[in-house]
Amino acid sequence: MTIENCQSLEEVRSYIDHLDDQIVELIATRNAYVKQAANFKHSIEEIKANDRMEAVMDRVRTRAMEFGVSPNLLTRLYTIMINEMVESEISEFRNAKSL
Repeated sequence: MTIENCQSLEEVRSYIDHLDDQIVELIATRNAYVKQAANFKHSIEEIKANDRMEAVMDRVRTRAMEFGVSPNLLTRLYTIMINEMVESEISEFRNAKSL
């Protein structure tokens, strides 16, 4: 990870805006894969997969610490993201089963 030494607030904000664009794109990509996962699951309980959620959270917390970011922050963000994506996957699952 390379952090540029910015010379102005505008430059800092420009880098942040660029990163925000990348984050949104990555979340959208993650969501698309989550929706695909619905095709391989057989029940809503399998979609909820608490063991998988725990594994993801453990991995994210570890990575957060490696990068010097608050693990609590990432846990809160991922909890929201995963819960919303699970709902999206459940909808996808139900739609596929109704066809």
